[in-house]
Amino acid sequence: MRDQEAEFSRRNIQIVIVTFENDFFARQYIQETGLSWPLLIDGTRETYRSYGMLAASAWDVWGPKTWWVYAKELLKGQTLHRSAGDIYQRAGDVLIDPHGIVRLHHIGEGPADRPSVESILGKVTP
Repeated sequence: MRDQEAEFSRRNIQIVIVTFENDFFARQYIQETGLSWPLLIDGTRETYRSYGMLAASAWDVWGPKTWWVYAKELLKGQTLHRSAGDIYQRAGDVLIDPHGIVRLHHIGEGPADRPSVESILGKVTP
C-alpha cells in the first residue's frame, strides 16, 4: 500500500491503521517503519469483533501462503519482527466511503491474505 501512497492521496483516500497492541508497541512500530498514517489502538478489540475479525487457525497463520510472503519480504531486504501480541487475531481491510457506506470488507485468512491495492482502488471512483 505504501508504494501506492501517492495514488491514494490523489483520490483523497485516507488510510488509518488499527491495532490491538499497546501504546509501547504502536510507538515502536511507527518508529521502525516510518509509518505516516494514523495508527489507532483498539485495546478491547471491539472494532475487530464488529467487523467479524475473530481468531485464525494455526494453519491460517503458519501455512505455506504465510511462509511465501515472508520469503518475498526477506528477499526484498525487509526485516521480520516477532509479534508481541496475539498472532491469531485476524486482520482485514475495510474501505468506508465519505457517506459511511462500507465499499470493501475483507477478513484475512492469515497474514498473507490481503486484497491487492488495485482491487481496493477499483472500489473508488478516480
